[in-house]
Amino acid sequence: MSDRTLRLCLVSLVAAVSTGVVQGAEAVLKVGAAQVEITPAMGFPMAGYYHERLATGKKDPLWAKAVVWEQGEVKAAFVGCDLTGISFDLTSEVRQRVAAQTGIPPQAIILSGTHSHTAPDYGRDLYRLLGSQGTPAGGETPYSARLIEGVTRAIVQAQKNLVPASVSIATARQQVPVSFNRRFVMKDGSVKTWQSLATPGVVRAAGPIDPELGLAVIRDAAAQKPIAVCTNFALHLDTVGGLEWSADYPYFIEQALRRELGPDVISVFGLGCCGDINHSNPASKDRNKTDFIGNSLGATAVAALPLVQRIESPRLRVVSEVVRLPLKQPSVAEVRQSRDLLKAIQGGQKAEFLEQVAAYRMIMLDLYLNREPQGPPQELISTGLSRRLAGIGPELPVEVHALCLGEDLAFVFLPGEVFVELGLAIKQGSPFRQTHVVELSNFVETFYIPNRGAYAQGSYEVTNTALQPGGGELLVEAALRLLRQAAQPPAPTTP
Repeated sequence: MSDRTLRLCLVSLVAAVSTGVVQGAEAVLKVGAAQVEITPAMGFPMAGYYHERLATGKKDPLWAKAVVWEQGEVKAAFVGCDLTGISFDLTSEVRQRVAAQTGIPPQAIILSGTHSHTAPDYGRDLYRLLGSQGTPAGGETPYSARLIEGVTRAIVQAQKNLVPASVSIATARQQVPVSFNRRFVMKDGSVKTWQSLATPGVVRAAGPIDPELGLAVIRDAAAQKPIAVCTNFALHLDTVGGLEWSADYPYFIEQALRRELGPDVISVFGLGCCGDINHSNPASKDRNKTDFIGNSLGATAVAALPLVQRIESPRLRVVSEVVRLPLKQPSVAEVRQSRDLLKAIQGGQKAEFLEQVAAYRMIMLDLYLNREPQGPPQELISTGLSRRLAGIGPELPVEVHALCLGEDLAFVFLPGEVFVELGLAIKQGSPFRQTHVVELSNFVETFYIPNRGAYAQGSYEVTNTALQPGGGELLVEAALRLLRQAAQPPAPTTP
């Protein structure tokens, strides 16, 4: 080998390592799936809002649903959890345990939340577990410890279930209207969230929707028995309400697929980019119910099953990149005022909703930006608490992942609640025939991730983001870089 060839090989190797590229050889693709229930006990706090709600019952169970992929030396795991979000601390704890038990590289272990608002608010519980207020001697095991164990066990069991597998895909368009852009341009030029077309001053919806439903069917290659089905759709999960645990509309998608494919198939739902999408039809006074939404999406998925096409050369690639997203920078006075407001709210004082949301984020940002925040954040907030991000500084180091099969299928995993415009940009630029863009993966602490233009328009989602403008576009750029890289043909082997 010449010196020039050797240098080129070394450059290629360094580039692959620095961007997290792993490629499968021509070995047999193996896939395993498993699920473990993660429903908390009654009385545990529920997530999704800015006041405490304690669960009184269970409408349907919450699950951690894992799919493990293996081809040659390449291993990866994706687990969809019926949780409002995946904290960075939860991701880190699960990765540490799974890597030790399975050999799957930590950076190839991906946790995603479905964003159900009838799921547990585990943030304060996990913060205490990982700090000085952990499990008391002889006391009851905290829910967050059982959550970590349950998610870990789902992945470990999925690896034990590995079999040679085939993957088939189809893309369907949701014809029955179940998703709507929830931001509206007003006559004064502002944008407001959660309006109807009958509201005085409303001009039109401020953005599009994504009506595409992605479907990937995984079968045991020998028995041709369905193992799992991965679905992807962009619609906010806040359709149930009440105080009972529920997986929201993905539960009904699961039931529809099981009626068609058998009771043991595991239905893994990946939430599409829907930071500005919900289920409220602005042209109607009536909201679509959870069962209507889930059954309609389930019917669309079932109707697409006969149309799936098998991926003939399922070369597995796992690609990842760390993207540093600049945080908002609240002043000392703003943090102090926020602490005073949240204490007053705890004491019974009423406040404007957006003022409360802004104050909540200020306390969270104070924790991230400063090694010594102005006061104990766990006294005032729950979601957003983090041991590992405390004092991290002005940027959040988030991950973007792509898991790709052949030339046909790519899963892109993004942090936070991402605006639909950003997800559509990734799909449009993807070189793969089908691309599932899955938000709320590994890292919830960004909260909303609007596109740059939305910052000028304002309203709820811009108030409820930890990021400065431009973070969403950085994620799109990283995703397209990774997809382009993953789409490159394998380097020829030399004898």
